[in-house]
Amino acid sequence: MNEVRSQLAELFPPACHGRVFLVGGCVRDHLLGRGCRDIDLVAALSGDELGRCGFRLVAGRSTAPIWFRHDDAFGTIELTPLTCPEALDADLRRRDFTINSLAMDLRGNLHDPFDGRGDIMGRFLRPCSPDTFRDDPLRIFRAFRFESDGWSMTGECQYLIGQHQWSEELSRIPMERFSREMLKACSAARPERFFLAMLKFGVGAGYLPELFRMARIPAGPLRYHPEGDLLTHSIQVMQRVAERSTDPLARFCALFHDIGKLSTDPARYPSHHGHDRSGVELARQLCSRLRLSARYRNALAAICRLHMTFNNWEELRDGTRLRAAEQAVKSGITGILPLVSAADRARSEEPAGWSRAVQVVRMSTIELGMDQQQLEKMPADLRSDLILQLRIERFRQATGCSAN
Repeated sequence: MNEVRSQLAELFPPACHGRVFLVGGCVRDHLLGRGCRDIDLVAALSGDELGRCGFRLVAGRSTAPIWFRHDDAFGTIELTPLTCPEALDADLRRRDFTINSLAMDLRGNLHDPFDGRGDIMGRFLRPCSPDTFRDDPLRIFRAFRFESDGWSMTGECQYLIGQHQWSEELSRIPMERFSREMLKACSAARPERFFLAMLKFGVGAGYLPELFRMARIPAGPLRYHPEGDLLTHSIQVMQRVAERSTDPLARFCALFHDIGKLSTDPARYPSHHGHDRSGVELARQLCSRLRLSARYRNALAAICRLHMTFNNWEELRDGTRLRAAEQAVKSGITGILPLVSAADRARSEEPAGWSRAVQVVRMSTIELGMDQQQLEKMPADLRSDLILQLRIERFRQATGCSAN
């Protein structure tokens, strides 16, 4: 932080250093001993002063004016103007939580009108004002995201969230903003806390209706699922994956790997035959609604389709194993699939031969020893059969397995 502050100080005359402030998360991270990731500046400088420092004004029709400058060290720097130094407190009060309401000027002086430093040390999440969630309801999910990273909401924070029904206000929030908070939570230390908080406060059913249905659905026959309901099972799988991987995609897939069970006819409970197949389309619908990338959509759909097959790896024929590995490679889940399967079955190791199966299906036809001219003359169906047969031979050679 001191290095960042020193570099920024070079952009402004010394007489301005007491009127230019780093604010928000970068100050919080500095007090936590972390690196400064995002630069957020406010300044009580005139337009002429900012212009002489190389900043240019961009005034939106419905947003506050922002001044920009490009710097080789920081890239694009954004700066929000203050009318006077005394306006700083009002700016900080408009922020979400006290831990983000600190300012540090370029001389290194800390300005902390709401005891944000004390809340940082105690890891408490306290709203800056009673209107913080009404000003921006998305801050509710930001609070849940901070909880997933080890922060604790104060009683006041919980009261302000719980005392109001937010569905109407949240319906006006773009889906992408919710998804950004959700994916950040999936990268946190305890990602399940984000989703459990949604359920606890009854907030966000419009974004994730699937989550709100899970507790009413049996996970499966009790001899296989003593935990009982689908929500408990899905949370447990997510927790187990989170212990072994920080990948937000793996954790997301873990939580929704059994989404196909939501389509089961209740008359068939507690069984969910075919939920792996029905989960494919539900996974695609979920990811499309959340405006997630094709990577997420393809990965979750493949996890839904393949996890039951993978759970029975030891009983599979070699051809089925290799077809599953090929689908995993195409969907980008070769590392995620064994993680989710192991968590689903509460085991710790991937099955024997999986890594080799992935290696084999990634081999080119030349590496498999195929005659390229002969291959080009073959009908497509015969070509696929031949490739599979050669893969099976390579797989058995590598694993020492006989025909099955």
